[in-house]
Amino acid sequence: MPAVAAQYLPILLFIGVAVAFSLIFVGAPVLLSGFTGTSKPDAAKLSEYESGFPAFSDSRSQFDVRFYLVAILFIVFDLEAAFLFPWAVSLHWTGVPGWWAMMEFLAELAIGLVYAWKIGALDWE
Repeated sequence: MPAVAAQYLPILLFIGVAVAFSLIFVGAPVLLSGFTGTSKPDAAKLSEYESGFPAFSDSRSQFDVRFYLVAILFIVFDLEAAFLFPWAVSLHWTGVPGWWAMMEFLAELAIGLVYAWKIGALDWE
């Protein structure tokens, strides 16, 4: 049994070093900021800093579903661009079948864009 337990010693050492570094690099700044007074709120620290004017409604209000739809469409077409770069670099290895596969992928995305356009997902009032 001691031989098996000795095999876990590097793992335990690694966990111990990770905990020690996390306490040093995370815990120490938190404690230091508590002692230096940076965590004490006042009127200047609680004022609006991004837009410059007070909030006019509750931050937990409901958003229109079009915001989410535009975000999802952005992610889809951003991933399309992310797939195009490696495909363009490796086109000389994939040859004609790789070219046709990407054309099929682009056609499916074009059909999705036309559908989103047709149902009015891209119209903004």
